[in-house]
Amino acid sequence: MKKHPILLSVIFLIIACKNTASNNSLEEKPDFKTSLENGKIVYNNYCITCHMANGEGVPKAFPPLAKSDYLMIDIPRAIKIVKYGQQGEITVNGKTYNGSMTPLGLSDKQIADVLNYITNSWGNTNDNLITVNEVSSMER
Repeated sequence: MKKHPILLSVIFLIIACKNTASNNSLEEKPDFKTSLENGKIVYNNYCITCHMANGEGVPKAFPPLAKSDYLMIDIPRAIKIVKYGQQGEITVNGKTYNGSMTPLGLSDKQIADVLNYITNSWGNTNDNLITVNEVSSMER
């Protein structure tokens, strides 16, 4: 059997480029529907206890996520809160909350998905889906 090193090199190069391109495109532009479905699962497992099924929170204890000015005005801040936690006083929709949210230990993908779900539920609209790269690059 005669070997064709140039042909084999070209084939491996094409395969490597195809895999790299598909991985980058998946990471940069998550599928909207899939991200929201995954985000809902994360929400139901980690967030629903405090922020409730309708995203309205608990008065004087846990701030609402539904139609939340605090959440929607600063998405990078929202990423930091989910990733690193939050302590201290915040004002959401004109009401003051002074509590803490501990970091939940979520992966960057889970954070992106849950925030995509939250920022597109209960009256919130976010046309710019949050990517894993955006979450992973977010520092305190």
